[in-house]
Amino acid sequence: MTPIDHAPILLLALIIDAIIGDPDWVYRLAPHPVVLFGRIIGWFDQAWNRDTLADGARRLLGAATVLIILTLAAGIGWLIQTGLRGIPYAIALEALIASLFLAQNSLYRHVAAVAYSLINSDGDLRAAQVAVGRIVGRDTTSLDKAEICRAAIESLAENFSDGVAAPVFWYLLLGLPGLLAYKALNTADSMIGHLSDRHRAFGWAAARLDDFANYLPARLGAIALAGAAVCIPGMSAKTAIRAAIRDASEHRSVNAGWPEAAMAGALGLRIAGPRRYEGVLVEDAWMGDGCADARPDDIRWGLRLYAGACLILAAGTAILSAV
Repeated sequence: MTPIDHAPILLLALIIDAIIGDPDWVYRLAPHPVVLFGRIIGWFDQAWNRDTLADGARRLLGAATVLIILTLAAGIGWLIQTGLRGIPYAIALEALIASLFLAQNSLYRHVAAVAYSLINSDGDLRAAQVAVGRIVGRDTTSLDKAEICRAAIESLAENFSDGVAAPVFWYLLLGLPGLLAYKALNTADSMIGHLSDRHRAFGWAAARLDDFANYLPARLGAIALAGAAVCIPGMSAKTAIRAAIRDASEHRSVNAGWPEAAMAGALGLRIAGPRRYEGVLVEDAWMGDGCADARPDDIRWGLRLYAGACLILAAGTAILSAV
């Protein structure tokens, strides 16, 4: 099947996810598939990533772990996609399954919860710190109001790429096998791909392959965010593109800087910069050259930009569907 063949199913999946998202009651009955991927990765991490092994052996075992989970995820995707062929409502069923791996609705709700907590905080930032802690990996207990706002906006931009643009890209390209393999890889990167002492060697393959898998989607995501800025009063697509081209390469991530810089430029903000992970200060470049004193209203404008970028991806998918 070609990307054009996958497009109608993807368009329906985007609509389902935008309207329904991930209902909490469903995942009280059964775990999300990504949670199952995480459990498998966690098992390999405990069984194979032993302190007594040399870094070379740990790197090799980490690569084997990634190969196994990618093969497993892609194989499950292929079995489901093949098994659905010829049965009634196959397109709707595949779209429903694909929608489980899209994050439009859930990301919007989680980021909006941060803005809501800040607006209703009455000076007590604890609820907002907890809310933003659900979507970022950094230490949040000492963040002030502006830092919470910046963290929410940064997460919105980065996760637009990881949670929406990349799944759209890989589903269009390879169908369910590509989508499930990408989500398994992205889960592995989030669990073992960071530069802690424990995972520096074991997670090397997950981090490098995730960089490759997100290379084009991150840049397409930046273009979608800049395109959405055209339609929103007070935002500038030109500033978004200029910020992405100028600042993205300075980011510690080869990919995250593109959507973050594009959003910063569109909103007239300065985001990213130094932050703490597990008590360690990580020096990072600033994205954008606007005001760093972000406010809850900036989160709301970021959500409008995010929604517009999601619509652009859906419109592009609809054009492919019409073809």
